[in-house]
Amino acid sequence: LGIAEERTGDFYKFSFGQWKRHRYDVRTLPVLKEDEIISHAFALLSKRSRVSSDFESRTLNRDFYFICLQDHQIIRALKRDKELRLLPLLVYVFTHELIHIVRFCNFYQRFEISGDRREREEGIVHSTTFEILEGLPLRGIEYILDAYQSHRICDLVVQ
Repeated sequence: LGIAEERTGDFYKFSFGQWKRHRYDVRTLPVLKEDEIISHAFALLSKRSRVSSDFESRTLNRDFYFICLQDHQIIRALKRDKELRLLPLLVYVFTHELIHIVRFCNFYQRFEISGDRREREEGIVHSTTFEILEGLPLRGIEYILDAYQSHRICDLVVQ
């Protein structure tokens, strides 16, 4: 997670304080809720809202994101593919999810999208993940980037 935070923060030129505004945490399978367990991805991004009061007693509705790691899917992939390494896979997954969080928190994209818009968003995020991690001196990262190459190809329509 530290590698992903550092690379993503550098890409977006975030200060430490700017990162603190992006509220997120990581959950693993033993603590996931039923609706957070999936079988088609290595992670699921879950959004929750928390009501909090600040020092001026104003009530605020704050979004909080959980990166829900799908341990069972990660382990299955590692057993299936002997070329796959855990650290570069997790760096990719965390970077990918952090980009989503940045995009949602900065209103580049809404969290609640579906269909073609969701597919376009995934293409954008995979492309950005590649851009952030390309050249990272981490054994096995090139294998991950190559595996996700087809996910980076998307048609962008500017209107």
